[in-house]
Amino acid sequence: MTSDTHTLVHLCSSQEWEQSQRTGERRPPSLTESGFVHLSTPAQVHLPANRLFAGRTDMMVLWLDPARFTGEVKWEPGVPTDPASMLFPHLYAPLPVAAVLAAEPYLPGTDGLFGTPQRGEVA
Repeated sequence: MTSDTHTLVHLCSSQEWEQSQRTGERRPPSLTESGFVHLSTPAQVHLPANRLFAGRTDMMVLWLDPARFTGEVKWEPGVPTDPASMLFPHLYAPLPVAAVLAAEPYLPGTDGLFGTPQRGEVA
């Protein structure tokens, strides 16, 4: 799989996004637990979204500029149920709010499942 290193996204709740705006960075539990912030490409973000957040209507997709990151991004395997060749970007540092180009609601369809988001297209 070819990795698009120019457009990356991160999922969080609207409440988590509001808190990140106040502090200037996003520090999800994975940063402490695993040492990194989970990111995705727009084409793959539906996989973790459906695995972790199916049916939730408070999710936001943050569109990111990797050039504004303060830490290293490593492309690593996801979970065993993801396609074998698929790699996900992991940011080994807090996610700076300054790297967020846009924050948009990410809503599931009527079946409760998420699809591939398109920037500027709110479902």
